[in-house]
Amino acid sequence: MDRGEFSAKGSWSTGGEGESWSAKAPKMGFVSLVGAGPGDPELLTLKAVRALSEAQVVAYDELVSEAILSLAPVDAERIAVGRRGGGVRHHEVDLHPRVVEAARMGKRVVRLKGGDPSIFGRVGEESLVLAEAGIPFEIIPGVSAALGAAASLALPLTHRLVASTVTFVTAHLVPKSDGSPDLARFERQIADLPKEGTLVFYMGLGTLPQLRDALVRAGWSNATPAMGISKATTPDEMQVIGTIATLPELVTEAKLEAPALVVVGHVVDVHARIAVLRRAEPVEATSVERRSAFFAGLRRRLARLAA
Repeated sequence: MDRGEFSAKGSWSTGGEGESWSAKAPKMGFVSLVGAGPGDPELLTLKAVRALSEAQVVAYDELVSEAILSLAPVDAERIAVGRRGGGVRHHEVDLHPRVVEAARMGKRVVRLKGGDPSIFGRVGEESLVLAEAGIPFEIIPGVSAALGAAASLALPLTHRLVASTVTFVTAHLVPKSDGSPDLARFERQIADLPKEGTLVFYMGLGTLPQLRDALVRAGWSNATPAMGISKATTPDEMQVIGTIATLPELVTEAKLEAPALVVVGHVVDVHARIAVLRRAEPVEATSVERRSAFFAGLRRRLARLAA
């Protein structure tokens, strides 16, 4: 192994006189709760790649791309779980039963989630299920959608002159016992948010009119800059910029699709200024061909290391 080479078997060798670290798969099985990032496969962490390369079972959110899934062994069992377009495929339990079953059989399982598992990713519920079942697990962070979108679009989430805080919020409407949306609870949640800085709403496409009304009632100005971002960091990334008042209509007209974010605050104006200035400069983008070649090479290297 070359100096500093990463091993798919879970080891890191520094070579020479340096020490080598090794993590062997536990005999009773193991679950990795892995953040797959916002969509761009190049935003995966090395630790996520290692976990995928060792997986025998991969339970993945349906929005995770094939490029990311291809880093798992070809013979790994795949289970599609989680959400697509805001809907819930498997919501009646806190963790897909096959994950627990496979871990109890001694297999290495990856629960692959979009974004970061600790930010609206149900990692608390799933960790509790695993802990109660006595199954060892780890949490591997990923780039959350807000951070991926910020980098992709040159959108500063904080700025020393206009935003000293940033708040991540779920805009999902929790249902009442009769199944109808609990608008009163939603209004209270919005009212408790800061009245300045940057707000980033996850899962907000379906509730934009209610979100607009709640923000205004909470004290935010109708004229506050706001933007909607769809499929951040992917080739299908889209954005629309307006204000709290105009954003719902703009998003509808642009036909933005999930997964999407809503950003509220004056950092949107900073982003717009940066975007205008950048249009005058050529920006090199990673082509589909270059990215495909990179991942093909990575898969070959992982296969050699695992052999």
